[in-house]
Amino acid sequence: MPKPGPRRSLSERDLLTAAQQLLAERGASAVSVRGIAARVGVAPNAVYTYFPDRAAVLAALADDVLGRADPDLLDDPALGWRDRIVAFALDLRAALLADPGLVTLVGGVPPLTGPNVLVITERLLGTLAEGGLDRVAAARAAYLLTVHVLGSVALEVAELTEPGPPPPEDERIAARAASFAAIPADAYPRTVAAAATIAENIGTEQFRWGLERILDGLAANPVDRVPAARDAAGP
Repeated sequence: MPKPGPRRSLSERDLLTAAQQLLAERGASAVSVRGIAARVGVAPNAVYTYFPDRAAVLAALADDVLGRADPDLLDDPALGWRDRIVAFALDLRAALLADPGLVTLVGGVPPLTGPNVLVITERLLGTLAEGGLDRVAAARAAYLLTVHVLGSVALEVAELTEPGPPPPEDERIAARAASFAAIPADAYPRTVAAAATIAENIGTEQFRWGLERILDGLAANPVDRVPAARDAAGP
C-alpha cells in the first residue's frame, strides 16, 4: 500500500485567494465557508480555524483589498499634508479599480476594523492632525474622505459591463459622452451643454477635483464646530 503524501499546509492567504476566486466567478453570494473549503480541498472545519463565519471572510476580503494601497504615502516627508492625502487617495482608487469585483464588497461590510484599515485610519488621522485639524474634525474628515474614495469608485464600477479590470479611462469617458448624444438639447439645454464635463465624472480629473474641494474646506475649517447630535437635541 502506498504511503500517504505529505499533509498539505493551509494558510489564511490560501483561503482568501479561494474566496476571491469564488467572488470573481460567481459573486458575493458564492463566498461561503463550504464553498471555500471545497475550493481548497479541505473540510469546512479547517476554514473555521481561521474565520469564525462567512461575515469574517467578507471582512477579511475587504481589508485585504484596502491593504493594496500604500499607507506609507501618508507619511512621505517630502510632501505636505494635503499632497500626502491626494497621493494616497489616488493610489487607493487605482487599487480598487484594478479589482472591481471587490469594490461593492468593501462598502458592504461595515464597520471595517481589519489590520490594514486600522493602519490607514491611524496614519490618515495623523496626517490630518498635521494639517491643523482637531481630534473631532480629523475623525469626521477621515470618514468624509473615505466616502469620497469609495463612493466615486463604486459609481465607476457600476457602469462596467464586463468582469475584470476596466477598460482605459479615456475609452470609458468616450463611451459615456456618446451615450449623451441622444439627449434632446431643446428639453435639456444645460445638460447637453455640460455633457462633455459630465462624461468625465468617472475620470481621475473629477476624482481629484472633488478631493481638492474637500481639502479646501478642511483647511479653511480645521476646528470642528458642528454640535454633536446629543448636544443639539438639548437636555
